[in-house]
Amino acid sequence: MVKGRLCLAALASLLMSGVAFAQEKIKVGVTATLEGTYTVLGEDGMRGFQTALNKLGKKVGDKELEFVVASTDATPDSAVRAVRKLIEQDKVQILLSPLSGDEGIAVKNFAKTRPELTFVNAASGAQETTFVDPAPNFFRYNMDGAQWQVGLGKYAYDTKGYRNIATVGEDYSFIYTQVFGLVLEFCGAGGKITSRQWVPLGTKDFASVIAALPDDVDAIYLGLGGADAVNFLNQYQQAGGKAHLLGGSIMVDQTILSAKGNAKNALIGTIAASGQADTWDDPGWQAFVKDYQAAFPPEKRFPSPSLLATNYYNATTALILGLRKVNGDLGDNQSKLKAALAAIELDAPNGKIKLDANRQAIGTNFVTEVVDDGKGALFSKVAKVIPNVNQTLGYDPAVFAKIGLPSRTVPECKKY
Repeated sequence: MVKGRLCLAALASLLMSGVAFAQEKIKVGVTATLEGTYTVLGEDGMRGFQTALNKLGKKVGDKELEFVVASTDATPDSAVRAVRKLIEQDKVQILLSPLSGDEGIAVKNFAKTRPELTFVNAASGAQETTFVDPAPNFFRYNMDGAQWQVGLGKYAYDTKGYRNIATVGEDYSFIYTQVFGLVLEFCGAGGKITSRQWVPLGTKDFASVIAALPDDVDAIYLGLGGADAVNFLNQYQQAGGKAHLLGGSIMVDQTILSAKGNAKNALIGTIAASGQADTWDDPGWQAFVKDYQAAFPPEKRFPSPSLLATNYYNATTALILGLRKVNGDLGDNQSKLKAALAAIELDAPNGKIKLDANRQAIGTNFVTEVVDDGKGALFSKVAKVIPNVNQTLGYDPAVFAKIGLPSRTVPECKKY
């Protein structure tokens, strides 16, 4: 009888340990803009996330990765609400968040209130997120909006011969950062910005904006994305607009180039700059494109990954590699994981990425031109590749800091 009880106790102990083993997981919270103007960006970001999981799997040593997704609408309040919910209700231990610029600043600030957790930026690109008072537990493996514009200003001035341009941009931090990078380089080369117009995120009627565009410019720079970009292009074509266009990074990726209707054809010939280019012949990029295409049926994806898909893919990859490096050890307030993430150098599909002292990406940038493949599909064609772009854009850090933070009026159009 005693022997029987001992056997039952041993069996119960074994079963309990087996249950504990089976339940040993690392919970990761993921946010994306699955509502509002940038919904299409968030949806493709999640495709990039899934493509990374397809390649790397969800195992880290003897632990299973469990992902919990929360939706945002590109506003900072929605991002913080989503992150709080993931931490407090879903009990996630790591955050892969967020997508948009203002969201990034808010989540970085929130990260300081939870120093024991690890935050990996998913895609947001406002300069201030990592350049100003960075959070020690916040890691960004994509470049910021200004880094993504490196090469465009000089290309517009030297190769296209543009001397005067106007800008139209969404009125928030990421586009401020994009225009910042463009203005520094274009005006530094001798160009002039004749007007800067800012529109609220989610603008539907661009009639007054289009009417206010100056006639005496060589080109118009568009810092728009998602539904805003499509609405502008439709209305600009209807108004008979014929100016040369320059594009910000999310104006010329597949979230816009694959949009339905003919308005996107206004972008043929548009020069732009971004952290990637559809037609890059690098084997790593081509392999990533194939993996992305294979993961989803053609009607549920773009012909080529958007910048958001690439960013989410890289962020997810970095996180999993970091976790594997420490065998999933989240002890001591995740200190080993944080050290591993800071040291990772990604051989990413869009070029090598390493982090600076602020845990901000140094990477490769691309100047591109929109082309038609002859079958009605639009792609960004490589015009120039610029490696090792850092957050001060090659400026001495002291000089760069004196320029000021990106805003509606900063930087001034001059040579620094």
